[in-house]
Amino acid sequence: MAENQQKLIHTFGALAELGHEVAHKQNFQEMIRTSLHLLLGSLAIMRGGVARYSRFGHELNMLSVRGLGEDFPLSLSLCYEDERQFLINGLNAIEVSQAKVLPFFQVYDSSFEKKRIELAVPLVIRDEIVGLIFLGEKANGEPYTSDDKEIICAMARHIGVGIAQRNLTAELERRVEENRRLYDDLRMTYKDTVKAFATAIDIKDKYTEGHSVRVGKYSEIIAAELGWDEDQIEGAAVAGYLHDVGKITVESKIINAPYRINAREHAELNRHPGVGYEILLPINHPYADVPLAAKYHHERLDGRGYPDGLYDTDIPYIAKIVALADSFDAMTSDRPYRKRRAANEIVEDLQRNSGKQFAPELVTAFCRAMLKELTGEKKDKKFSRLLGRDYLQNEEIIPQLKNALNGLSATSSLTFVSLD
Repeated sequence: MAENQQKLIHTFGALAELGHEVAHKQNFQEMIRTSLHLLLGSLAIMRGGVARYSRFGHELNMLSVRGLGEDFPLSLSLCYEDERQFLINGLNAIEVSQAKVLPFFQVYDSSFEKKRIELAVPLVIRDEIVGLIFLGEKANGEPYTSDDKEIICAMARHIGVGIAQRNLTAELERRVEENRRLYDDLRMTYKDTVKAFATAIDIKDKYTEGHSVRVGKYSEIIAAELGWDEDQIEGAAVAGYLHDVGKITVESKIINAPYRINAREHAELNRHPGVGYEILLPINHPYADVPLAAKYHHERLDGRGYPDGLYDTDIPYIAKIVALADSFDAMTSDRPYRKRRAANEIVEDLQRNSGKQFAPELVTAFCRAMLKELTGEKKDKKFSRLLGRDYLQNEEIIPQLKNALNGLSATSSLTFVSLD
């Protein structure tokens, strides 16, 4: 009686320890090894192993073994009949000597006999095979009793649940990764579509080919320098790409006029922000402010812009970014009636119109990004790729940028740039 009590206490202790191991162990392989050790130790079983079932390969792959030697197969195939019978059997111990009618035990009979495997326990959790436990003889040489088998099945259930949890976690991780890749593909498709559309917009204007794409790139530079997150930066770029979409309704002869257009033509051209807004508004964009950038990118802080003559805080922030990017590209591009302006002139213009046409903190961010590239702090060479390698190669431009930054409004977060 005392011996049975001691055995019962030992068994309950092993079960408790096994349950804790499965619930709290972070390392899956370590959990399986420890669980097998506890199972074998609880009944003094000489040898055994735990295998995980792959429903894709229809095979059992050994996760942990003890005392089976190097010649025991690490992968064991199952046929349909084996799987069906294991599911019917459920989580119950199978005596190997009585189960040789199944193909599985016929195929691996020599390996099981050589290692004296006496029990096989299919790990069936929620009507699904997740693995199988192999057990050799007990140290005392006695046959397994019904009580022994109940203890084994109770412990096997813990191990099976641990494997099932791992399978579920792996499947969730796989689906998350699959969804992430799908999302990335959709984002890339959307961005490529937007770029293609921007190119199509600019094709109408033979003098400013690539303008919309460049405005998108400059908007992206500004947003990045402001410290925006990845999605916000991408949204700013998209707003830049699509800011001139309304021009598709403007006559080509006005867009391509080789002279300064007259008042009537100006009125026609100035309709494009409102038209662009109407085109973009019904589209379900990932970035909600894109239509606003199209409508208000010609507004000015001093209220002298169009179409609505908005003042400073009434102008959507994304439109302020695109306005600066748009103006900068216009000044740095050749037009039929003028050549592009020199870099030092443009820096002077940005500084002079800061607080009037452009938001001071955006001019600061733009000039700061340019300065970082010229001083080598940034290695991506975005400005050089957009403007041409030699455009900013002027020995005066770096000190001029520093002076401009130091002279900008106090709304800038940058207080002083060393002139050294």
